[in-house]
Amino acid sequence: MKRLLLFIILLSIVAIPDVTAQKRKSERAYASFNAGEYFDAIDLFKDAYSKTKKADKDSRTALVFMIAECYRLTNDPKNAETWYKLAIKSASSKPEAQYWLAESLKKNGKYPQAIDEFKAYKLIAPSESRADQEIRSCELAVEWLRNPEAYKIEELKDINSKESDFSPAYGRNDFGMIYFTSSRDGASGNKTHGATGQNFTDIFESRIDKKSKWSTPVPVEVINSEFEDGTPSFSSDYKELYFTRCEAGKRERKGCKIMYTKKIGDTWSDPKNIAILPDSLIAAHPSISSDGSTLYFVSDIAGGFGKKDIWKVTRSGGGSWSKPVNLGPDINTPGDELFPYIREDGTLYFSSDGLIGMGGLDLFKAKPQPDGSWVVQNMKPPINSFADDFGIAFENENEKGIFSSTRKGKGNDELYSFELPPLKFSVTGLVKDEKTGSAIPGSLVQLIASDGSNLQAETGNGGDFKFNLKADVDYIFLASKRGYLNGKEKETTKGQDKSREFMVTILLTAFDKPIDLPNILYDFGKWDLRPESMVSLDKLVETLIDNPNVTIELMSHTDSRNTEEYNLILSQKRAQVVVEYLIDKGIAPERLSAKGYGKSTPKVVDAAIAAQNSFLKPGTTLNDDYLNSLANDEQREIAHQINRRTEFKVMRTDYEPPKK
Repeated sequence: MKRLLLFIILLSIVAIPDVTAQKRKSERAYASFNAGEYFDAIDLFKDAYSKTKKADKDSRTALVFMIAECYRLTNDPKNAETWYKLAIKSASSKPEAQYWLAESLKKNGKYPQAIDEFKAYKLIAPSESRADQEIRSCELAVEWLRNPEAYKIEELKDINSKESDFSPAYGRNDFGMIYFTSSRDGASGNKTHGATGQNFTDIFESRIDKKSKWSTPVPVEVINSEFEDGTPSFSSDYKELYFTRCEAGKRERKGCKIMYTKKIGDTWSDPKNIAILPDSLIAAHPSISSDGSTLYFVSDIAGGFGKKDIWKVTRSGGGSWSKPVNLGPDINTPGDELFPYIREDGTLYFSSDGLIGMGGLDLFKAKPQPDGSWVVQNMKPPINSFADDFGIAFENENEKGIFSSTRKGKGNDELYSFELPPLKFSVTGLVKDEKTGSAIPGSLVQLIASDGSNLQAETGNGGDFKFNLKADVDYIFLASKRGYLNGKEKETTKGQDKSREFMVTILLTAFDKPIDLPNILYDFGKWDLRPESMVSLDKLVETLIDNPNVTIELMSHTDSRNTEEYNLILSQKRAQVVVEYLIDKGIAPERLSAKGYGKSTPKVVDAAIAAQNSFLKPGTTLNDDYLNSLANDEQREIAHQINRRTEFKVMRTDYEPPKK
C-alpha cells in the first residue's frame, strides 16, 4: 500500500545505523533513507552494495538489511522477503531482520512459514513478546480463511488505475458519486514522492450511470493543491467536506493538517485549515460524525499508545473544537491505527497493524459501550486479506460500500466494493423407516414456523423434501404416512449470521408390530420407575402429542423366572405405573390401557438385538428351551434381560379428542 505512506512517513522518525566513512553512494543512500525517501533509496543502496568489496562482510550485510527495509517501508513485501532472507544469512545480521522476514511472509500470505520464522525470532530475542501475538495472528488467519464471512467483494475496475486509489467517501445521498484519493496522472501537483516513486495525491471524483458503470475519475476542482491531498469525509448533508493535506518538500517534512471546505452552489469554497493541532504536527484521516459534533482523526501527538493513534475533538453549536481526546487502549495499540470511519449508530471502523490481524493493516469494527469502552472485532476475510485493507465507507445503515486494499499484490492500493447479501436459508430433508433405514416416498411433511407460516410437501421417490426458510424463525418439520407414527425434527434460523442449508432426517416408526420402549428399568421384584426410565417415557409423551388420534396399549413383560401368577401381577403393576406416568404428563386416560403379559410372550430376536449380541440369531424366540441351550450363565442373563421389557402397540388411529 504505497500511498498509505503519504500519511505515515511524514514526520515518522526512523532509526538508522551509524554511517561510517563509506563511499559517497552509500552516504547518499543513507541520507535519502533518513529523509523518508525509501523508494529513491532502494537503487542507491543497491548501487552502494555492488561497489562494496566482498571482504567487507559487515558493510554488505548492513546494506542488504537497508535494501530490505526500503522495500518494507514502500510496502513491497515480496521484495522485502527476498532481501531479509539474504540479510539473516549473515552471522552479523540484526534480530530485526529475522522479525521483519516473518512479517513479510505474513503479508505475503505464507502463514505456516511466517509462524516458523516468528518462532526463530523468539529464540534470538526471547524477551520480545510481540512474536507471540503474530504467531496467534497467523493461526487465526488460517482458521478464518477456512470459514470466511459472507461478504461479496468486487474490484472497481472502472475506477482503479495502475497507480494508487484509496480511501473512498460517498458524495451524494443516493451513493451515485464518490470522492477518493489517487496518485494517478492528472493530479494538480507535478512532483513525485521520494518515498513511493508516485505522484503526489489528489482527490478525484467519479459518478455512476444508469448501467451501474462508474465514470472516468476527474480531479475535484478547487480543493486540490500542489501537495498531498486525500482521505475525504463528508458531512451528513454532503455540503461540507473534511480532508487531509500534507505539505512536503525535498527531504523536509511540514506535517499534515485537516482542511475544511463548504459547498457553494456547484463548487467548493477555498479550503481552510481547521487548526486542531499546530502546523508542525500530524492531523490526518478525518471522519465527521453524522451530527457534525465530533471529528475523529489520526495523529502521533504526545499522550498516545503507540505510533499513530485515533483521537477525537468535539464542538457544540458549530463553535471551536475541543482539545484532542485519545480513544484509549481498546482502539489504540503500540502500532498504527489509521483511517477512522464513524457510522451514524456510533460504530467506529478503522485499520490497525497493532491488533491481531491477517497481514499488514486489517479493518476492525468497534462498538461503543455505556462505560466508555469499546468492543473491537476483526472484520475477517474476505474484507480483510494478507495485504493492507483500510479506508472503508458504507451506504448509510446498509452493509454495503467501498474500501481500499493492496490484495492484488502489486503494492498499489485499489478500490473494492463490498456487500453482505441477504441471508438465505433452506432445509433439505429425508424421511426414513426407523427400523430398516429405507426411504419412505409419498409421506407428507408439514412445516410449522414460529412466525405463523405453515407449508406442506410430499416426499419424492427418495423420501426427500425441501423448504425455503426465513431468518430468525423456529421451525418444526412433522412427517406422516399411513401405517407409521408421525415423526418430527426441529431447526432454527435464530442466531444464524450466515446463509445456510440445513439437513434433517425424520425417522418414522411402523406400528404393525409392538414398539419397544428402551431403558424402561425397574429394581428386581419392584414396579417403581427408575429415573433413567423417564427419558424414554418423555419421548413417548412427545410421540403421543404428535399423534393425537392414536390410542395405545402399554405391554409389560417379565422373564421366565418365578411363578406365572407372580409374573402376571408384577408385569401388570409395571404396565400400570407407566400409564399413570403418562396421565400425569397430560395424556388423556382414555387413550391408554395397561396389560401385563408376565412371561407368556418371549422376545423374538431382531436384527438390532443380534447386532448387539453376537451369540443371538435373528428370528430366535427366547423361550426356556432356548435359554437352557445357551453356553453359560452370562448369556442366559442377557437373554432374560431382553425378555424383561416394556412395549406399546397402537390400538386405534381414529381417536377424536373431546372438544374443549
